[in-house]
Amino acid sequence: MRSEIVFGSDGKITGIRHAWTFDEFYTAMAVQGLDANGDGAFSKEELQPLAQVNVESLKEFAYFTFVRLGKDDKSQPLKEPVDYWVDYQESLLTLHFTLPLATPIDPKNEEVALDVYDPSFFVAFGFAKDAPLKFDGAASGCTAEIEKPDPDAEADAKALSEAFFSQLGPGSNFGSQFAQTAIVKCH
Repeated sequence: MRSEIVFGSDGKITGIRHAWTFDEFYTAMAVQGLDANGDGAFSKEELQPLAQVNVESLKEFAYFTFVRLGKDDKSQPLKEPVDYWVDYQESLLTLHFTLPLATPIDPKNEEVALDVYDPSFFVAFGFAKDAPLKFDGAASGCTAEIEKPDPDAEADAKALSEAFFSQLGPGSNFGSQFAQTAIVKCH
């Protein structure tokens, strides 16, 4: 995944813009039957219903996006996605969408953490190696770093059975311990 922190002209964070590239297996399954005109390519119009299904199904899971202030565990409320679409390049689908914050955040007061994860640990997320996080807008004096999850937690999870994971639901928040966290600091 690649994410952009969207800033308003006043320097406050107003939203998060995501670009999530799916693996080849999900892509192959998801595009079946979408080439309506049979030209061997997927137009933006042909992919729009897939984009809509994706963002609508993510609502139940808070769009797998959690924005926190400082050390607070409480996630900031997000509005429904805007500007969403899917593109198909090099045999992979990428879902693009923007999540506006319900209330803009002033990052000069305290650091802002962005976590993207599936609380039930069914879907795995990871920031891209190149250009994982960018700023869009008035982000003067801001920096970002990606913190990796605890490697011991990952090793412990590998020892758990499939039955354990099948019992996890959206409210379990088990996946949070495996999230890569983007920390934004502004001075």
